[in-house]
Amino acid sequence: MVSVIITTYNRRAFLREAVLSALGQSYGDTEVTVIDDGSQDGSFDVVRDLPIRYEWKENGGVSSARNLGIALARGEYLSFLDVDDLWKPEKLAVQLAQMEAEGYAVSYTDEIWLKDGRWLNQKKRHRKYSGSIYERCLPLCIISPSSAMIEKKVFDEVGLFDESLPVCEDYDMWLRISSQYPVLFVSLPLIVKRGGHADQLSRAFEAMDKYRIKALLKILDSGVLNDLRSRRTRAELRKKCMIVGRGAQKRGKTEEAAYYLSFTHGPDE
Repeated sequence: MVSVIITTYNRRAFLREAVLSALGQSYGDTEVTVIDDGSQDGSFDVVRDLPIRYEWKENGGVSSARNLGIALARGEYLSFLDVDDLWKPEKLAVQLAQMEAEGYAVSYTDEIWLKDGRWLNQKKRHRKYSGSIYERCLPLCIISPSSAMIEKKVFDEVGLFDESLPVCEDYDMWLRISSQYPVLFVSLPLIVKRGGHADQLSRAFEAMDKYRIKALLKILDSGVLNDLRSRRTRAELRKKCMIVGRGAQKRGKTEEAAYYLSFTHGPDE
């Protein structure tokens, strides 16, 4: 069974279409659970007639919503779907078949980007890879949660989503996963990512690198990295701290600048 976890918060306009894209999968052995992170817009009304499990909770952020979904899931595999994204009908079937054929516990797919109603081309820095991809995940998050399929047992080893991170929680998770598991890239565009909404988290938080820095410090402190990966992680940490520290200097935030720039000293890789 594949447990599909859809998280939503005041996205009534997107919810039904997302749920229908999950229910319309050609792979039949699924359960679909919507975790509503405290919506007040009547979201449940648009899906009350559909064969899904719907759980409303007090607002706690996307990580807490995904974590509740993981706790409730009965499937061997988990797939996440953010409410403003859509799946192609063959997404789960193709992905699961390739994972089982090649012996992977974690996979992700290519994607189609749609922003403000316009199709976008992915940039070179968003290129995706298979195998041992930890170093590829250091600059930025190349794995969309909506594209991922993960054996549930993986979370027993790497832990759940970090509820202290309001954004970049996916960057943190993929660092932890890719540091311990090879990851399969399914090179077919099986999801549609719809962006450009005024209330997207990425628009609500400035200096996203601050939260990536927290994730890098966490993984360095975890003890799971070998010497080479530790050096490369520290090199990436220095880059991000330099950017954030110089930005703080320009804004006259002396103490903040000193904190981030203190991480920029040390030998290169």
